[in-house]
Amino acid sequence: SSDLRRARSGRRVAVTATVVVVLAAGGAAIAERNRILSTGASPSNDGTSSDNGSSTATATVSQQDLTAQQQINGTLGYPGAYQVLGHAPGTVTALPAVGQVISQGQTLYQVNGAPVVLLYGSMPLYRDLSSGDTGADVRELNAALAALGYRTTATSDTYGARTVAAVKSLQGTMGVSKDGVLHQSQFVMLPGAIRITSLPATLGGAAGGPILAASGTNRQVKVNVDATQQANIKVGDQVTITLPDNRTTPGVVSTVGTVATAPADQANGGGSPTVEVDITPTDPAATGSLDQAPVQVSITTASAPNALVVPVNALLALTGGGYAVEVVTASGAHKLVGVQLGLFDDSSGVVQVTGTTLKPGDHVVVAGS
Repeated sequence: SSDLRRARSGRRVAVTATVVVVLAAGGAAIAERNRILSTGASPSNDGTSSDNGSSTATATVSQQDLTAQQQINGTLGYPGAYQVLGHAPGTVTALPAVGQVISQGQTLYQVNGAPVVLLYGSMPLYRDLSSGDTGADVRELNAALAALGYRTTATSDTYGARTVAAVKSLQGTMGVSKDGVLHQSQFVMLPGAIRITSLPATLGGAAGGPILAASGTNRQVKVNVDATQQANIKVGDQVTITLPDNRTTPGVVSTVGTVATAPADQANGGGSPTVEVDITPTDPAATGSLDQAPVQVSITTASAPNALVVPVNALLALTGGGYAVEVVTASGAHKLVGVQLGLFDDSSGVVQVTGTTLKPGDHVVVAGS
């Protein structure tokens, strides 16, 4: 029987698939070496050699900083989901367009010809605000007015004279009565700029109830990573995003989920639990404007500085267990040298080897020749 078989790795499934594909391309060359080297010999470092006489290619053993990258399917879009409810009696007389971006101080929609304006704040407006009121919602109002250029104290949680004056000025630009009261029916508080995604309301319809739905405006990629890989990914990790048109653009991991989610069909063997990982493109403009677009993300999950590496398709898996590479000596003879596998870099097709007498500059036979 043959002493060698196609190399396979016992590491994570995603990487195993890559290794098998790479080696399959060189199956004929491996089979030929298997036939020639099926003499019962084990890999050794004592100079025992076997000249197989087959036509092969060689690669040079090198030493380099190595990173392991995992390829994961993701979705490119916009984060956040917001619903704006109407609080004014009357008729909807103007609506934004789907896809429109609305920022602080701009009109979201109109009721009876009067605008409803967006202000930034994390706490939704739940009451009318007027002189003498205090609280976190007043502080957010003062911060929003200050950001718009009005002379309020951004950190104040009191609705004082400056707040009254600022609200009157803002109401003047809106064309509504300048009473200095922040009416819940005239303003909406959201954490930031929004992008309109749908319009439940209709022109001429009642202004109460859902008016519009929106997302945030930042570009974001979401990927679901096998929960067992969570510890290998951290905020700040650099990634490469492959867009639907095969262009690539860099990104960075912005959040790593802490709660694993089971797939809907897990009971039927439909996969392992995953955690959500969010990625922010370094150059959002390079990602275009597609929403919910399929992309592929290459995430660096580990690194090994100054690693001794060989091409993945130089590996030979031994029938009795373990791995070897076929070294071509200076005299042209061939011998098997045992190796232990370390970190894989799927993107460049190399693997770290340890526990071996290999050294940088050695020549090893690779499959596919």
